Amino acid sequence: MLKIYFKMPLKAKQRAALSTYFFLSGLCFATWASRIPTIKDFFNFDEAQLGTVLLAMPISSLIGLPISGWLVSKFDSRKPLIVAMLFLTLALTFIGFADTPFLLVAALSLYSFSSRILYISMNTQSITIQKKYTKKIVGSFHGLWSTGGLLGVVLSTIMVKYNIPLHIHLATIAIFIAIISLFIFSYTLKNDKSTFGNKLIFGKPDPFIFYLGLLVFFAAICEGGMFDWSGVYFKEVINEPIFTYGYLLFTAAMAFSRFYSDRLVEAIGLEKIYIFSSLLIAVGILLAITFPYFYPALIGFSLVGLGTAAIFPMTFMLAGTSKKYSPGMAISIISTYATVGMLVGPPLVGYVAHAFGLKNAFYIFVVAGLLFIPLSQFFFKLQKKQ
Repeated sequence: MLKIYFKMPLKAKQRAALSTYFFLSGLCFATWASRIPTIKDFFNFDEAQLGTVLLAMPISSLIGLPISGWLVSKFDSRKPLIVAMLFLTLALTFIGFADTPFLLVAALSLYSFSSRILYISMNTQSITIQKKYTKKIVGSFHGLWSTGGLLGVVLSTIMVKYNIPLHIHLATIAIFIAIISLFIFSYTLKNDKSTFGNKLIFGKPDPFIFYLGLLVFFAAICEGGMFDWSGVYFKEVINEPIFTYGYLLFTAAMAFSRFYSDRLVEAIGLEKIYIFSSLLIAVGILLAITFPYFYPALIGFSLVGLGTAAIFPMTFMLAGTSKKYSPGMAISIISTYATVGMLVGPPLVGYVAHAFGLKNAFYIFVVAGLLFIPLSQFFFKLQKKQ
């Protein structure tokens, strides 16, 4: 395998290295997110308290906005990428060892701050590498992120089944990710610092960026909400002791769909995909709400995974075509909308669940998903005028 890798052309090596980072990032995220019910039980949080704790992540990510913008204009994306990945693994370890709410919030804040910089760095590299290929490949990167997430959920399911302590589980994964990240760093894309569009322009929002930002805002509500609450839903509404099953099927469907999203874009176009994605999310959530039983909920969560899969890669790809900002800065700005979606979504679900029940709180995802249709139509009308 190593001989084959060394004989690859440079762009293939860069693609393989970045693909590995996307995979490891997904593995890292799913490792902690799939154990949220374990953390909830350990601290004896109710839904509202868990929602409040989860607020630490988007808030710390928002704090990272000016720093991430400065990094993409100051350095090649590979340098903040490796630093952020190492801090991410450190934060994952801290989450497992946190024994007070304060330490948990601190660990989650470090995790989210590092994750923001890592995500922007990876997506900046993906857009640059995409320019070296004639066929679309951005969706495959996000597919590998979901595949890493799928592996993370499978491992978490095994850990839950055999009662492996949380700190051992998270620390083991963190060490593995850190070692692989350091090993492949030298093969990442170099010299991708943009020479234009690196300054954040304040004032009236650019409509092009604004509509893309709103799309990822509502996508973050759906995707982030499923990451944070699907396990709790299966445990408390479906009454399934192995609570990772719903998250597992959701992630598997997302990974499967993302690997084919590039081909689907070329076959039917972006406009139709946004509409199909919206309908799949709405139908999937309504199925899980209307029939709160094991198999209907599994099917419903799978449909949601298929629906949410293409939104982020498609929208980031469109952001890379901005005439006002560099790819890194455009992604940084749009990621802020996603962060606000994470700020609003999962905690809002927690508060609504505390007041009206978790099943009713999931209607939030139905509304958010259906809004992809009008927002995408507004964007494409604007794009045609430009």
